[in-house]
Amino acid sequence: MSLDYGIQLPVQSQSTIYAEPWEADAGPADLVEVARAADRGGFAYVAACDHVAIPRRLADAMSTVWYDPVATLAHLAAVTERVRLLAHVAVVGLRHPLLTAKQYATLDHLSGGRLILGVGAGHVREEFETLGVDFERRGAVLDETLDALRAALGPDEYPAHHGKSFDFEGLGQRPRPAQERVPLWVGGSSPAAVRRAALKGDGWLPQGDPRGRLPGQIETLRRLRGDGAPLTVGAITEPLYVGEPGWEVGRRTLTGPPEVLAESLRAYAAMGVDQIQVRFRCRDRDELIDQIGLFGAEVGPLLDGGS
Repeated sequence: MSLDYGIQLPVQSQSTIYAEPWEADAGPADLVEVARAADRGGFAYVAACDHVAIPRRLADAMSTVWYDPVATLAHLAAVTERVRLLAHVAVVGLRHPLLTAKQYATLDHLSGGRLILGVGAGHVREEFETLGVDFERRGAVLDETLDALRAALGPDEYPAHHGKSFDFEGLGQRPRPAQERVPLWVGGSSPAAVRRAALKGDGWLPQGDPRGRLPGQIETLRRLRGDGAPLTVGAITEPLYVGEPGWEVGRRTLTGPPEVLAESLRAYAAMGVDQIQVRFRCRDRDELIDQIGLFGAEVGPLLDGGS
């Protein structure tokens, strides 16, 4: 079973959970070079996050560096050739679905059909309150937003949706997406998020599930899906370093030669995972680009079940 691999881009979001120290002084040129390296390295996608504004109470942990995903992915579309462009994840409940559709349909059109729209419920109460959106109803609103986006990102120039939160028809939007069906991947690991992915998504993006928890989550997804329709199951791997780092990379980091890493990562495919999101420990941009290149050339080819 083959296993695709993608990467959450550095620099564009700088939560202390995962950002490396060098990213604090990095900028657009670094982001471009990393995206180009992923493009060359056979990565399935590059991903960008979404937060509108971070309250002071969370800024020490989350930072306030969160590039806008539409602007970021559009910029990177122009400097890459084949890699897909993933919003991981867009908090689409903060915006009217027609606005979201206009932005992402344009991105898909400009990129020649490379968009994957990952969506999530969001967790920062102040963002919702400041934008006049009901934080407590965000799950129900996201469920309806997915239905509205199916219509608004479909082939119809005049999409229609009639629901409790959104109601529209007779309003034309062009350009249409280049893809006949823009993939909608649902992020989150709560029971509600897993159910949402199974019933409404084309894919599932877990939120930090350890390996041991994934089989149960995937079993639930399959049971709820029921109809056999394709569903791209994702996983976020442990931090990686191809080779022997020679510096402290943390006890959870998977290190070693390509064959060792590939053997470990193929376990995800055995669970039923279709794509993994990888993250490399690195001390600067050049080391990250080297790691991306090594992974694409020496680990990626071993992820098809062989060695």
